[in-house]
Amino acid sequence: MPVFTRFSGSSQPGDGVPGAEDEPAGGEREEGERGASAPAASRTPFGHRLTRLRTWRTRHPRTARALRLATTALAAALVLGALLLPNTLPALKAVSFARIPAEAVIGAVVVLALPRRPRLVAAVLYGLGLTVLTTVNLLDMGFNEYLGRGFNAALDWDLLPDAQAYVEDTLGGGVATAAAVGAVVLVLLVAAVMVAATIRLATVLARHRVRATKGALIAGTVWVTCSALGLTLFGGPIASERGAGALRVHAQRTVESLRDEAAFVQQSKADTFGNTPPGQLLPDLRGKDVIFTFIESYGRSAVEDPIMAPGVDRTLDTSTKALEKAGFAARSGWLTSATYGGSSWLGHSTTMSGLWIDNQRRYRTVSAGDHLTLTKAFQKTGAWDTVGVMPGVQKGWPEEKWYGLDKLYDSRDLGYRGPKFSWSTMPDQYALEAFQRQVHGKKRDKPLMSFVILTSSHQPWAPIPKMVGWDELGDGSVFDAIQKAGNEASDVLTDTTKSREEYGRSIQYSVTSLTQWLERYGTDDTVLVFLGDHQPIARVSGNGASRDVPVSIVAKDPKVLDKVAGWNWTEGLKPGRDAPVWRMDSFRDRFLKAFGSTPHPSTG
Repeated sequence: MPVFTRFSGSSQPGDGVPGAEDEPAGGEREEGERGASAPAASRTPFGHRLTRLRTWRTRHPRTARALRLATTALAAALVLGALLLPNTLPALKAVSFARIPAEAVIGAVVVLALPRRPRLVAAVLYGLGLTVLTTVNLLDMGFNEYLGRGFNAALDWDLLPDAQAYVEDTLGGGVATAAAVGAVVLVLLVAAVMVAATIRLATVLARHRVRATKGALIAGTVWVTCSALGLTLFGGPIASERGAGALRVHAQRTVESLRDEAAFVQQSKADTFGNTPPGQLLPDLRGKDVIFTFIESYGRSAVEDPIMAPGVDRTLDTSTKALEKAGFAARSGWLTSATYGGSSWLGHSTTMSGLWIDNQRRYRTVSAGDHLTLTKAFQKTGAWDTVGVMPGVQKGWPEEKWYGLDKLYDSRDLGYRGPKFSWSTMPDQYALEAFQRQVHGKKRDKPLMSFVILTSSHQPWAPIPKMVGWDELGDGSVFDAIQKAGNEASDVLTDTTKSREEYGRSIQYSVTSLTQWLERYGTDDTVLVFLGDHQPIARVSGNGASRDVPVSIVAKDPKVLDKVAGWNWTEGLKPGRDAPVWRMDSFRDRFLKAFGSTPHPSTG
């Protein structure tokens, strides 16, 4: 009877037959081997390989057993590692994996309770779930490292093409293509490995059902006890639900983002100055040439970090004195940016619109509408010509209408024939000189409002341009030798200290270019407002750094700065540590009110 029970097929090893879970290594059977006779199986290629595998295992029982144990241990390590993987690089430490994950205990219980076919299906689904968990954790690491926030599944897929374009501009098309293909292959590889690992563990647990059940019971009891008592190890709870918690956070983030999008549509329709007549907009700036300039990645860390600040502060002090000598005065404060580490257009649009635009969906929503931007307010008056100078724009840019720009000068319009500096299409000094030559220096019937975006301080800060004589700029070919002698982007990207040093130098270059341009070409009627769009990436600005960026107003006419005296900003180009800090979306309304605009709200 025992013989009949063992081989007749009425019961299977691992499904409750006494002794089956402890078969000797030499006679152990994988579940895929059951139900087919050796002669029938050997007639197929798979059966032939299976027969050879059986023969090898029979001849080398110890090696086969060691291989099985190693494979099982690796599978367990992969599953536990995926369940306990942190979502930030600073948390990626060995102690983070010294936990008991609840998801592993629950998974074992489910596997032990299911018959063979449902058990395999559950194992595959579990492996795919671990793939999703690992992928979002890795995305979180990248987003936290570069943008200071976690990945948002509802919003951030739109940023992937921009990320690929950045890699292509920085490291070349081949690297960008390889990175894209590598990312897809990596996800597929993780899926294959995780599914194989979970199937392996499910098979082993079923084969050793009695001992596995006892182990799951003990692990569950320990987990509940540690959770109830709040026991910790190496600064963290022993009882972990990290995997489920991470997926729950992402699900909640997605739902909240979708709700936020609907609410923002209504919010963007309301505008404090939406119905203000043209004659009541900016009356105290009539006759002035007003320039709004963003310096890429110009953040608070640049003027306060011990590595970067000494050089940047010297540049700000020197520039302040040079401008004073030329008759200009400046006031400076802080704005808290809506973005961090990248997505500069979110900072630009937040400042100009008075709305908090911290994701791509909000940006698309508001830029497709008619919410009044600060730049468009100048156009609406009819008292200014309005232009945009954007050397970073390399294709059509429909947002120029929303910004209220009569004319846009992008990278194709500025006559540059020199080399690119990594992502930046041209040095700031050249862009400003081209602006002077083609726009600012020309006679016109109306004063000019300009919206200028400088790009030389864009990551990866290698190679960095150097100042040349303003009369030597020509078509930009003078920068060929400077670009060739500069650092390689790949060298700076992989070195945190060098990234911080080069970032500081890039800010010095951009500030010097702008202030020297103002000394050279500014007039009694020039009003310059310049600021950063966001802090540099976390690897440069530091973990936990603020989102603050410096903002300065520079003018010769003392009446201009008198209008903002109530802002209590610091004198000069360097804002004091105790200077006021405002949200970036508050700037538009403060600026409009300071220069005489009268609110007439619209409700949409």
